[in-house]
Amino acid sequence: MSEKVDQSLLNVEKALSKLHIALDKKITDELNDEILIDGTIQRFEFCIELFWKLLKRVLLEEGIATGTPREAIQQAFQAHWLKNEQTWVQMLRDRNQTSHTYDEALADEIYARIPSYYLAMLQALEKIKEKRS
Repeated sequence: MSEKVDQSLLNVEKALSKLHIALDKKITDELNDEILIDGTIQRFEFCIELFWKLLKRVLLEEGIATGTPREAIQQAFQAHWLKNEQTWVQMLRDRNQTSHTYDEALADEIYARIPSYYLAMLQALEKIKEKRS
């Protein structure tokens, strides 16, 4: 097992833990609402970035080279590490939209999808860990 992959696994686990903390927070007023949504989206962006890089490294161990997040997701789906390719492609779209533009209505839509993304990432992480044990 590669040290880089092991470190990537730890990084993803830590990032998902922080995302979980954000998802557990309750909105109490308008200011907290905006801060919580922005912070949760940023944690989501960080998680998806770390996750596709983890996929890239694990795939490389399998002899499959990928260069882009989309390629890594497609190959991981073909390897049956991911359950729903469309969910993952939508995650990438959402990450790209939130990191390049800011639209409050769009942010609210993406924020509403993050709990399901979180679960998809947890499931995939467990699958990868099982595969590597």
